[in-house]
Amino acid sequence: MDISRIRALRGPNLWSRHTSVEAIVACTEQERSLTHLPEFENRLRALFPGMGPLRRQPDQASLAHVLETATLALQAQAGCPVSFSRSTETVDRGTFQVVVEYSEEDVGRKALLAAEALIRAALGEPDAPAFDADAVLAELRELDEDIRLGPSTGSIVNAGLARGIPYRRLTSGSLVQFGWGSKQRRIWAAEVDSTSAVSESIAQDKDLCKNLLRAAGVPVPLGRPVESPDDAWEAAQEIGLPVVCKPQDGNQGKGVTVNITTREQLDLAYKAAEVIGQPMVEKFLPGSDYRLLVVGDKLIAAARRDPPHVIGDGSHTVKQLVDQVNADPRRGDGHATSLTKIRFDDIAVERLSQQGLTPQSVPEKGQRVVLRNNANLSTGGTATDVTDDVHPDVAARAVAAARMIGLDICGVDVVCENVIRPMEEQSGGVVEVNAAPGLRMHLSPSFGKGRAVGEAIINHLYAPGDDGRIPVVAVTGTNGKTTTARLMGHLFAASGLRVGMTNTDGVHVNGRQIDSGDCSGPKSARNVLMNPEVDAAVFETARGGILREGLGFDRCQVAVVTNIGAGDHLGLNYITTVEDLAVLKRVIVMNVAKTGYAVLNATDPHCVAMAAKCLGGVIYFAQDKHHPVLATHRAQGLRCVFVDDGQLVASEGTWRECVPLRDVPLTRNGAIGFQVENAMAAMAAAWGVGLSWDAIRSGLASFQADTSNAPGRFNLMDYKGATVIADYGHNPDAMRALVSAVQALPGNTRSVVISGAGDRRDEDIREQTQILGQAFDEVILYQDACQRGREDGEVIGLLRQGLEGAARTRHVQEINGEFIAIDTALSRLKAGDLCLVLVDQVEEALAHLSKRVAEGNAGA
Repeated sequence: MDISRIRALRGPNLWSRHTSVEAIVACTEQERSLTHLPEFENRLRALFPGMGPLRRQPDQASLAHVLETATLALQAQAGCPVSFSRSTETVDRGTFQVVVEYSEEDVGRKALLAAEALIRAALGEPDAPAFDADAVLAELRELDEDIRLGPSTGSIVNAGLARGIPYRRLTSGSLVQFGWGSKQRRIWAAEVDSTSAVSESIAQDKDLCKNLLRAAGVPVPLGRPVESPDDAWEAAQEIGLPVVCKPQDGNQGKGVTVNITTREQLDLAYKAAEVIGQPMVEKFLPGSDYRLLVVGDKLIAAARRDPPHVIGDGSHTVKQLVDQVNADPRRGDGHATSLTKIRFDDIAVERLSQQGLTPQSVPEKGQRVVLRNNANLSTGGTATDVTDDVHPDVAARAVAAARMIGLDICGVDVVCENVIRPMEEQSGGVVEVNAAPGLRMHLSPSFGKGRAVGEAIINHLYAPGDDGRIPVVAVTGTNGKTTTARLMGHLFAASGLRVGMTNTDGVHVNGRQIDSGDCSGPKSARNVLMNPEVDAAVFETARGGILREGLGFDRCQVAVVTNIGAGDHLGLNYITTVEDLAVLKRVIVMNVAKTGYAVLNATDPHCVAMAAKCLGGVIYFAQDKHHPVLATHRAQGLRCVFVDDGQLVASEGTWRECVPLRDVPLTRNGAIGFQVENAMAAMAAAWGVGLSWDAIRSGLASFQADTSNAPGRFNLMDYKGATVIADYGHNPDAMRALVSAVQALPGNTRSVVISGAGDRRDEDIREQTQILGQAFDEVILYQDACQRGREDGEVIGLLRQGLEGAARTRHVQEINGEFIAIDTALSRLKAGDLCLVLVDQVEEALAHLSKRVAEGNAGA
């Protein structure tokens, strides 16, 4: 068994909507069936008893299927919420595509490698290391706990997902973006983007914070910062014992010591606080420690926090009792679990000594032994929900504290006897406010019911009904997708929206190109959705990106499929037929929102077949209003776009909207058929996202197919009275469309300049010149700058073969170099001639061609 490629599918993909790890696995003939491997399955299950069933009979199960099942089972046994997997044999016998869902990419990859190690160990390979299932599962579990979102951030993300709000994790930590583009919001754990740095700094400065709260009428304990142990004792004498010593800018209870009654205790507490920051001393308030969570202007949850403690049983030592408590699976070392293990450190030993105990003491049965004075969960404390008990005055003081500091989400720490009475009646007070409060105690309290704090935070970020999404249009197909995407972006802009667009020419945001090259993949799409200056997005979605990584978005409002042709990289990555290509490209259709639309070419059977997979509605387009598919759709009162009496027509039931083709310069009064189809596709997409018809008409009328709006997409130029057309067509279907368009234009002698992409099949390269040879008098062949895996001269040889027996072509010339080929073609043109230039290096070739045309016209 050989694994030749492993990659992560980070968005909806060919196989499912799940994030998955994909591997190409080659098996020998013997490894294609477990019946050829006696005793293998027994050894396998002895090494990993929890693997589960293979879901196939042994004669149908290969080692690739074993790898799939083991990878999924290892993750599931480690506590990851995964359920999807599949293995599919490719056209190459014995080679499989294995796809397994993951919840965390690193865990999925590690599980796949562990599954491979398991198989090799079960096969008894001489160099295979021993496989320890328990150790592997422990490693996967530890990795998952280390990298997955913590409880606080996770609760907010889950609440967002429940409302259909997309999210993206921006770091390996807790920085998360909700929503897209201009509707995005960001959180860092329980801190939101609207919290100012000033407010956060105030919250961290406990002395300043306390002074502001006092000014707002919120009760706080007396106290001040101190400079030395002597100063600390002097402050304690001023305030009156007992006191609390804590760092002025600490968090999570670090360096906090409470109920200090002696100089010796204060000296020790001062040292503990000094390690964290500037110490301060304040009056110790008797009572319990409460955390009140304020979101916006409401109290959302409240919990009583009890310090870490154990209860004696008369037989075990304090240390043994702590170990028993820490064995609770709810307790972990960090914040990934609902509770944290009790710290058994010098502070705990000192707290024991205050109770006349040591770690080796055996407390009496029922004796409560406290291990720390502070009650923070991060040091092992527990929480009891008291939300329903909070007195309205206590809630009002908590909200006032949050407002005074300027915090949208605020953890208000209160010490008082109870929260059922106002703080002023029981000498209670607010001892701290927290700008990024932990939510664990409210989500999964040790006692009492959990509160929907994640939902409250999401509702604070987004108003009811707002899902944080901007309109997204995804465009795919064999030909016309770049022009359609650019025209759709233009229609968005005509509606006054700031547009983010990706295509094979680059990334454009609000009219400015921010990246160049082929940017039709998921990474570029994610970058656009991360840009706060984007109100709407248009993504050209190429096959390569879907195969490589899946989609860059979870769903779109409109998916456009222009057509499906045979010349689009068939033979690569196991996409060998047009049917395979259609299945791949329908991924965008399958991920249309329920309220959205798929815009499909009614004349293409492969596009029509996609309609059944769309969760939303379907808008068909076709030039022929009588086409059976479109006519049936119209008869059902559904949305259609077609051509009728020189007009683009949108119809739904008895309603119609018309745009004369003479007002759509892209189509040259309807003479260029494929541009008419591109205009219809963009018009339907604009209709699908709900743009106004005034904006659609205005956008269609102002879009010119020039080198700035649609570079390399049937750009017409006049050169000394001759017509020059520059286009990026690069497959047989594109050649047919171009020939049809060129035949509608006048031209005495017709010439074409062409090369071929080396990553196409031989027959596709030959077919291009077979088509062109029927329509052009002269052909100039040139070699691409990049041969894409072909030998020197191989592509030109295939193009020449395609011209053999051409009915029209009289002259063929081969030239090395795209720019030289362009110059040669221009030098032969006479007024009234026509030349089609099929560019390779689009940006550079168009710049060169424009320069030569300008020079020629200036000298004419």
